Amino acid sequence: MTIRVLVSIVSFFLSCGILASAAAMAPTLLVEPDEDTRIDEVYDRESGLLLFFYSIKGDGEIDYVSGRSVVQHIRSQYGNPVYYYREHPLLYWWNHMMWTDPGLDGVNGNERLYEEDIEFDPSRYKPCVFNGQAC
Repeated sequence: MTIRVLVSIVSFFLSCGILASAAAMAPTLLVEPDEDTRIDEVYDRESGLLLFFYSIKGDGEIDYVSGRSVVQHIRSQYGNPVYYYREHPLLYWWNHMMWTDPGLDGVNGNERLYEEDIEFDPSRYKPCVFNGQAC
């Protein structure tokens, strides 16, 4: 009986070690970058998200995206869109991975990895060119 208990204890600690090392290897999400690195924002009517595009490296290429749920949008007296949105993003894209944050509580470790090895295509939101200038 002591051998069974010993085997159980050893297997328990081995499984904890394996789980701990797997958790340590799990990808983590970078905290949303500073506004200084934001290069564009786009309202996606289809998803109801205001997407913020960042260039963390500063080379003008989008390498981080966050998407906040829009609560309300109106036009200002000058005709410009005004968006009222949630404080924290619902989704993030970084390092070729898409993350969701159903708690809408910011990057704090409870985000869920939604999809790996996914590219973000910003041309979906600004696909046209008119007289050589982006629309």
